[in-house]
Amino acid sequence: MTDASNRTAVLTGAAGGMGRAITKALLESGRRVVLADRDGNALRQFAAEMGDNTFPVELDITDAKAVDRLPDLIPDAFRPVDILINNAGHDIGGRTRFDAGAADDWSAIIQTNLIGLMRVTRSLLPDMVRRNAGHIVNISSVNAVRIVPDMAAYSASKAGVHMFTETLRGELAETAIRVTEMQPGLTRTNIILTRYRGDREKEKDYFDQFRMALDPADIARSIVFALDQPPHVQIAEMLILPVNRY
Repeated sequence: MTDASNRTAVLTGAAGGMGRAITKALLESGRRVVLADRDGNALRQFAAEMGDNTFPVELDITDAKAVDRLPDLIPDAFRPVDILINNAGHDIGGRTRFDAGAADDWSAIIQTNLIGLMRVTRSLLPDMVRRNAGHIVNISSVNAVRIVPDMAAYSASKAGVHMFTETLRGELAETAIRVTEMQPGLTRTNIILTRYRGDREKEKDYFDQFRMALDPADIARSIVFALDQPPHVQIAEMLILPVNRY
């Protein structure tokens, strides 16, 4: 059960597979959700399906000015923001040896996965600090703490998220704000399809390498678990793997 101080979440990357699962879990737990995503059409359609406890905000988190305006776009009915879930990310052009990949691809991955996440956090955190209340959940990856060849830019971005989260938690240690990092292993989301720029054969081949993968609902359930802990309990870090991985 949620209480009055743990009711409203802002979720980035809300229109993707992981975002949809997180949204549904948050709504089922009694929360309201501001859905942020750069795909405006998919976002509005999803918000309409989810109902009145959601509010869509079309947002490209790599657009600094747009991110700065984010607090002003949240309606009064969805204030104050109790929870920020930084979920947006991609690996477009990834799974390529570093010297063979395009520099623009690597840059775009870093700009979204790390810089964009930091910008969104900076836009919403001051109000949490003012109220001395809030919970930030950053979605990183097993790649944040383990070497995976041919994923240099993605892994660097997630390692950056890991250290940013650790440092932020330290900076906020004298407040009541909680900071959680989720480190999912292989999960069946559309990040693989977008990595290969819509090539479904490559997506299939990638997943066929592995005996099993997590479902987005597994990560969503873990997030709600962290959110639902008593105020004095902080789930700092959670590594979530399929049972056949180590």
